Amino acid sequence: KMPAQESLYARSAALIDGDTGRLLYGKEEDVILPMASTTKIMTCILVLEMMEPEEICTASAYAASQPQVHLGVQKGWSFRCEDLLYSLMLESHNDTAVILAEAAAGSVEGFATWMNKKAKEIGLSQTHFVTPNGLDNEAHYTTARELALLLRYCIRTSPKSKEFLKITRTAQYEFTDTTGKYSFSVYNHNAFLQMMDGALSGKTGFTGNAGYCYVGALKRDDRTFIVALLACGWPNNKTCKWADTKKLMQYGISRFRKISLDEIELDAGEYAPVQVVDGQGTKIGEEVTTELEVAPVKENVELLIEKDQEVHIEYQLSRKLYAPVTEGDFIGEITYLLGDEVLAKRVVTVKNTVKRIDFCWCVKKTAEQTLNRYFG
Repeated sequence: KMPAQESLYARSAALIDGDTGRLLYGKEEDVILPMASTTKIMTCILVLEMMEPEEICTASAYAASQPQVHLGVQKGWSFRCEDLLYSLMLESHNDTAVILAEAAAGSVEGFATWMNKKAKEIGLSQTHFVTPNGLDNEAHYTTARELALLLRYCIRTSPKSKEFLKITRTAQYEFTDTTGKYSFSVYNHNAFLQMMDGALSGKTGFTGNAGYCYVGALKRDDRTFIVALLACGWPNNKTCKWADTKKLMQYGISRFRKISLDEIELDAGEYAPVQVVDGQGTKIGEEVTTELEVAPVKENVELLIEKDQEVHIEYQLSRKLYAPVTEGDFIGEITYLLGDEVLAKRVVTVKNTVKRIDFCWCVKKTAEQTLNRYFG
């Protein structure tokens, strides 16, 4: 049963298919809201893409001045990049986020430029970053749908997805600064990892403006689900995000099945050879046809649909062509529909070139038929 919107604590929520990015359930999923420390999934994936694990990152005075939650660094302390990523994602340290941003791009402002560039590359049009840690700023925002799509990029599409998953799934990590003088132990605060079988990754967040936020992913059998929640309660309601996440994940698991559009049989009669009027055949008066070529499914080859839904196939093809036709000519499309939603289209083209009947061809064929009649 689909969760009633009023049954969710979150003001804004999205459940998406982690493989295709399709929205499976939404509650005010396109409303722009602050996202607190869920921001750090973008910081983490960008640093992984921009830097090497062994690079040294040194704390500035600005980084050391960041409010709690923080690692507690002082100006001049330096660390391996990889070590700081565990501090960033497991404990959500705000000073660590700034150290990494400054190391990767020279400044927080420069890093924010990279964050916004990456958001556009992913296709996020209602997301804007100002800080690497998500502290309150009215120009720093996203939507539940786009936050879910960002985590999809982190765990599935980025060339550093494997490293991202390794960090965010780690329960505990220990490291020192580069001098070995200061030791640190960090612990994963993503309680969802122990709540459901198949939990993959995620990130919590909280600020006074944003409230409790969460984005998390789960893989069950061959299906991947991502949930994003914004404004999911304020203090004394810390566990509401876990209740909402479990409710939406359980809805996805119980309600959706995976299908492959490639495995749906097409109606052979719909793309049977097509008549070519005035086309050159083997003899005069013969009906000429050309076979059709159906392009493969390119997008959403595998996707999740509700268990009682069926995909409808619509054929929009020319049933008669006029010569000349050339191999590769477009003659129509095959469309896959789920209700009114277009899932995919397959282009249909001419497989065989057919020339138009002309005077020379008529003379040649008349001569051939005459010779066959008398000598054949």
